[in-house]
Amino acid sequence: MPKHQLVVIGAGPGGYVAAIRAAQLGLNVACVEKEAALGGTCLRVGCIPSKALLEASERIHAALHNRLVGLRIKEAELDLAALMAHKDRVVRANTQGIEYLFKKNGVVRYHGHGRLLDPHRVRVEGPEGVVELEAERILIATGSKVAPLKGVELDYDIVGTSDQAIAYPQVPEHLVVIGGGVIGLELGSVWHRLGARVTVLEYLPTILGGMDGEIARTAEKIFKKQGLDIRTGVRVTRAYAQDGRGIVEYEGGEPLVADRVLLATGRIPNTEGLGLENVGITLDERGRIPVNAHYQTAVPHIYAIGDVIAGPMLAHKAEEEGYAAVEHMVSGYGHVDYNAIPSVVYTHPEVAGVGKTEEELKAAGIPYKKGTFPFSANGRARAMNDTEGLAKVLAHAETDRLLGVHIVGPRAGDLIAEAAVALAFHASAEDLARASHAHPTLAEVLKEAALAAWDRPLHI
Repeated sequence: MPKHQLVVIGAGPGGYVAAIRAAQLGLNVACVEKEAALGGTCLRVGCIPSKALLEASERIHAALHNRLVGLRIKEAELDLAALMAHKDRVVRANTQGIEYLFKKNGVVRYHGHGRLLDPHRVRVEGPEGVVELEAERILIATGSKVAPLKGVELDYDIVGTSDQAIAYPQVPEHLVVIGGGVIGLELGSVWHRLGARVTVLEYLPTILGGMDGEIARTAEKIFKKQGLDIRTGVRVTRAYAQDGRGIVEYEGGEPLVADRVLLATGRIPNTEGLGLENVGITLDERGRIPVNAHYQTAVPHIYAIGDVIAGPMLAHKAEEEGYAAVEHMVSGYGHVDYNAIPSVVYTHPEVAGVGKTEEELKAAGIPYKKGTFPFSANGRARAMNDTEGLAKVLAHAETDRLLGVHIVGPRAGDLIAEAAVALAFHASAEDLARASHAHPTLAEVLKEAALAAWDRPLHI
């Protein structure tokens, strides 16, 4: 029976990062992954392929609609097969990169489904047979799966999930997206830019629930202006495939008929078949694995991170927890500052936020001040001909400490990193405002929003 100091179950962003970091810290590490390709949902069918499509589709849309300044295109034609091939190459390069990193750091990979037999044994059933591993410690990083929705009959073709939506063989004439969150808006944007008519049905009063309200409302206006048919406050009662078409029924309206239907209402922890009952780990009311501040479960040498525990289901959140968990195993220390973990929606324009939203500050009774700055007043955004959106800075009314930063605009996902660092180091709005930002850059919107929060706006 192979013996390892640490067995990681799951090779998604949290699991593979934890495995590599543990090996760097001197542990004998194994990683169990049921899929042939490493990287988990994010790299195989989530974050990476969708971003490849988003990035390319924006350029294709600009070319097809003559939005490239200084360039007139008489004839442009979409080559969907080439686009999908590009997406597959990007995915393959990333997954192969993890294989290389495992070899470089001495992480032993087992291909198969991992199941806990007892507190120190993991059974792996894979295409090459069955093997049992003995482990001093175990880390569970099995991620999440699409949450079912009552009445939605998935055939994983006409009515499907994001797995199918990143690989449609043709551009659908009409795509109905059930859910106005991150996944639904990102993939809805891709297919809209490639020529589909897209209808988004959201149960809540606004899209992007959980993000700053002002930013979400601004984003919704922009998306509607682009042509997305966004309907909020809609309760879907049934969705099914019939005669090669998707039918979506909802309260208060006539059924929608579409070429494709995408279910994107959220995800749930992937803990089925893990054998948690064999080690005395009980799930909470939402199907998550309870852990303490160091990611230890009810069995102290068994840890859990990422989508299977509480918190936002973000790849980079899982990565940070992976670092912290294995560092705690080795040194007794490990910490994640959840207030400094950003969220990004990769639409165009992008939407991003870190720290507290204005709604959260109001609910908590925290006195705050805010500053905003539009991209339309930013020189680089004007030069890029990409001026929709704004940056928003929230700071404590008395101490000036930064509490939250939120952006909707070009490259918001890149810009939010500066804000995350500022929050991590407990910076003030004045700190952000006084830091020199190169001119002309999009990052100047953060400086200007911080100046506005500090009551010293310069360029507006």
